[in-house]
Amino acid sequence: MNYNKDLSIVISIFNEEESLPELVSWIEQVMTTEGYSYEVIMVDDGSTDGSWRIIKQLSEKNPNIRGIAFRRNYGKSAALYHGFAATNGRVVVTMDADLQDSPEEIPELYRMVVEEGWDIVSGWKKKRFDNKLTKNIPSKLYNATARWITGIKLHDMNCGLKAYRGEVVKNIEVYGEMHRYIPYLAKNAGFSRITEKPVQHQKRKYGVSKFGLERFVNGFLDLISLWFLSKFGKKPMHFFGFTGILMFLAGAILTVWVIAEKLIQQAQGLVYRPVTDQPLFYLALVAVLLGFQLFLAGFICEMVSRNSSERNNYKIREEF
Repeated sequence: MNYNKDLSIVISIFNEEESLPELVSWIEQVMTTEGYSYEVIMVDDGSTDGSWRIIKQLSEKNPNIRGIAFRRNYGKSAALYHGFAATNGRVVVTMDADLQDSPEEIPELYRMVVEEGWDIVSGWKKKRFDNKLTKNIPSKLYNATARWITGIKLHDMNCGLKAYRGEVVKNIEVYGEMHRYIPYLAKNAGFSRITEKPVQHQKRKYGVSKFGLERFVNGFLDLISLWFLSKFGKKPMHFFGFTGILMFLAGAILTVWVIAEKLIQQAQGLVYRPVTDQPLFYLALVAVLLGFQLFLAGFICEMVSRNSSERNNYKIREEF
């Protein structure tokens, strides 16, 4: 791929008008000092304050600033998706607009991607200034779960400050609320050289956080969905069919066993319990029915998968 910039900095913005002038000034200072050719892509995610007006004013003063404005709030994933599509940089850096991410970390992140060959370098806020009860503790539990499920050993997967090789952001699709798991999306796309770098965390200077505790619950559910799709998205029968067969066989064996036990006791003249009086018999029938339904669900998912336009969407690294 041909890139006409050293750096593309993508920033998702939602009601951050107070911080934008200071953030842009800080970025300009770092970029000038390092001598990078760069662009700042500011995606206004449906702000209701004066953020878009500020972005346009800043772009008039600095031609390196580009703006994208949504008609309403779609979420950070949508903002990053469109921001990534617009990048022209050899290295793409994402950061938050609330001044909690320091632009002074960018040169080292850039060096690690360009010189050390990492696909992704994720920031790690070792020392945080958030509320421990509502942010720090849930974040540690969330990241421990993410490491276990994804196999990616990052301490702070949800850190907004990350650097990507330009090719990475062009080969992943960020949707829903999957911005939390971009390293996992990249790994599934074949970009497995992922590391982290401790970065400085700043106290929020203006406004309030736009994220609540519900993000941890939603994040866990998104992680399970992403894991399932990455494992069985192109082969759903392997999950539904296998699970259905196991359940069907277990139910069938239990049904035969309950009936056979009753017949044996009856043949021997012993006191026996009618089959229809045994809860185990009904549980066995439920297992048989659920197993059959899961198996059929696998067939239906296979039909959907085989007719999907993405069924042969494989990432090619090189071709000649």
